[in-house]
Amino acid sequence: MKVRLGTSEIGLYRYLGLWTLVAFVFAVQGVVHDALAGNLWPPPTYLRWALIQWLPWAALAPLVFRIAGRHPIQGPGRLRALATHAAASIGVTVLALVMGALASTWFEPSGFGEQFRQFASKHAATGMLTYWALLAIRQALHFRAEQSRRELEASRLAAELAQSRLRVLRTQLQPHFLFNTLHAISTLLSEDVTSAEDMLLRLSDLLRAFLEDYDGQEVSLRQELVLLDLYLGIQRVRFKDRLTTRIYIAPDTMECAVPSLILQPLVENAIRHGIGERIGADCIEIESRREGDSLCLEVRNRNSSLEGKGDSPSGRGIGLSNTRLRLRELYGDAAHVRLDTTWPQGVACRIRLPFRPLDDPQDAPEVAPA
Repeated sequence: MKVRLGTSEIGLYRYLGLWTLVAFVFAVQGVVHDALAGNLWPPPTYLRWALIQWLPWAALAPLVFRIAGRHPIQGPGRLRALATHAAASIGVTVLALVMGALASTWFEPSGFGEQFRQFASKHAATGMLTYWALLAIRQALHFRAEQSRRELEASRLAAELAQSRLRVLRTQLQPHFLFNTLHAISTLLSEDVTSAEDMLLRLSDLLRAFLEDYDGQEVSLRQELVLLDLYLGIQRVRFKDRLTTRIYIAPDTMECAVPSLILQPLVENAIRHGIGERIGADCIEIESRREGDSLCLEVRNRNSSLEGKGDSPSGRGIGLSNTRLRLRELYGDAAHVRLDTTWPQGVACRIRLPFRPLDDPQDAPEVAPA
């Protein structure tokens, strides 16, 4: 069994134990007072009187909490609530005194009237203070519960906002990639119909794999490489012998969690700023490795430069800016992306994020605080 106090519940035995403890403390106080005065009664008598005084309040405390819930001391009606509680404190205290006087008549020879007068003279002020103490406890519990509710609601809204940002960032990449691929196909239609048809088939396979494989924010690196391979197949058809790719993947990183579609925009940038703008061939290299608690991903090309583009090591453009925002939303300060030049020529995009195996690909990742 439980006792309900406002919105909280407490076990009956624990509740009675707390009030018994209060009675015991006041019984000890009575023993000490009478012992110093030289007029000591048997100790069980003090405990009996204290129980008669405080057990009525154990029965009335839920009523006090209920009154406090109906008349909260807050907002524009706080003065009216204070007046209500002032009247209620008198009424509930009188009720506690009546209950105590009735109980004491079982142990004392005098009648109810005499017992009530004694209880009123000794315990009226204590009873009034008890009412306001219970009211203060209820207010404190209410404020604590309200604060916890607001913090939980704020946390939920922050997580939903972060997820919404991630979905927007992720969907920005899809039409961007699709538009570029369709543009390449339309260019090939007038030059090489067979290659254009091959690109259309590969694009169909890529979109089917992307739409059916996973709908969350993270996938394993193995899944990401499958999607990337379909994309690179389209680019190989487009650029033929001018484009070569090399992939260096550490075996212990294959099942590591990475943001979905994280590599494709970086490879697209490498192709666009390399072979897409310069004469000659290009080599795109993709590498993954573990460094301590971090997963390092690199996308390198050998036929581009940061000079003359106004690019900083932090990188610009929709691919890099989108990637940076997604990493910030998912991992906070634990992940970053930057551009560096390579020797003797080329640019490397380097990503560092927490190394974490993806235990269940269907589980949504925890979102970093916004």
